[in-house]
Amino acid sequence: MDNKYLIDSKENKEFMLTNALRLLEFGRRFPAPGGSSYYLGEDGTPCADKPRETWITSRMAHVYCTGSMLGAPGTDASYYKALAGRAINGLRGELKDTENGGWFSGIDPDGSVLPDKMCYAHAFVILAASSALCAGVEGAKELLDDALATFDRYFWDEDEGMTRDSWDTSFKKLDPYRGLNANMHTVEAFLAVADATGNDLYRERAGRIIDRVIAWAGENSYRIPEHYDENWEPQNDLNKDNPADPFKPYGVTPGHGIEWARLIAQWAVSTYRRDNNEGAAGSDDINVTNQIKDRKNKLLAGHYIDIASKLYGRAVDDAWCADGAEGLVYTTDLDGKPIIHDRMHWTLAEAINTSAVLYRITGEDRYARDLAVLLEYLDKHVMDHKNGSWFHQLDAQGNVLTTVWPGKPDVYHAFQAMLIPYLGTGLSIASAIKTEYLPRQ
Repeated sequence: MDNKYLIDSKENKEFMLTNALRLLEFGRRFPAPGGSSYYLGEDGTPCADKPRETWITSRMAHVYCTGSMLGAPGTDASYYKALAGRAINGLRGELKDTENGGWFSGIDPDGSVLPDKMCYAHAFVILAASSALCAGVEGAKELLDDALATFDRYFWDEDEGMTRDSWDTSFKKLDPYRGLNANMHTVEAFLAVADATGNDLYRERAGRIIDRVIAWAGENSYRIPEHYDENWEPQNDLNKDNPADPFKPYGVTPGHGIEWARLIAQWAVSTYRRDNNEGAAGSDDINVTNQIKDRKNKLLAGHYIDIASKLYGRAVDDAWCADGAEGLVYTTDLDGKPIIHDRMHWTLAEAINTSAVLYRITGEDRYARDLAVLLEYLDKHVMDHKNGSWFHQLDAQGNVLTTVWPGKPDVYHAFQAMLIPYLGTGLSIASAIKTEYLPRQ
């Protein structure tokens, strides 16, 4: 195994940082004149014929806010911050619905707005604003205050401790569908808010969502049902006739099980370390539960980390080489049988993140070995060494597909995967990046 795939080696730190910077270079042409983000093509060329969507704009704002704080030699922090500022201006400007509140789903090339108000997109607005606050981007606090007020009013369901999924554009009609994809990114956003502002109400809300998800996972052998009705009853046949839907795929999505595992671990470390007045974990904190002095908190942290390990293990066992070829399949049924065999880049990115986080927390070598295998697969099959960024969709044989994700819309998942292995396990990425990113040292 090449040293560049081995975590904490000099070669690995160089590999990860170099590719993070390449991703920043690849995505730099994202801003439209009004600040919203173009969908990017295979070589990073803006696709002006596609809608400029709020979720992509928010993710690119988050990426370039983070990039501006990297402090890596040879990087232009002010340039990245300016790009982030343009995206923040887009969220405060052309993507904002000044009549009804909240954010349009996006803008068509002809200037018309996409219908409906999506929890998924609004969660990413919160993430972008939280990262912008960390990076000192102008307008960040105003955007964050607005995003939280909108989210609290329309999307957070205090009685359920979960989020509502979507409204019509005027916020008058609520869709009965409820889904865990939006809730997952809400947890990500809530943890970012808590870290950036110190407001632990949002950390507590993240914990409420996590407890519901853990209960459903435990009832299904740690495979997480994705789709529900307004009463939070599972709808396991949803999109059976359209199984590769990019946001509501039929069946179980192992990549989400992996992503939930990382978020649960982050929440547990941050919650029980904070309760113990020891702050968040640093990037070199191995066996973190042993460093929590209070016995109750240690047991609780260990409980959630064990669940995170089980979610990760189940998802990787189901998805990796499920059809005899390398890579992680997109979806399975509730028994773990593959449905969509395509390999999505974001699933690989989350497996890189979570294997590293679980290694940092537990010190178990199996996670470091997993990470090395994943990074080798990434380098040999998923990185586009000619045009930059990562191929977003491959078949089992490694051929590029465009049926679900044509082109390379953004760099969010890939960029984070190059950074998270060297960040503290108990902090959101933007809050951690200022002081804890090891490869820049």
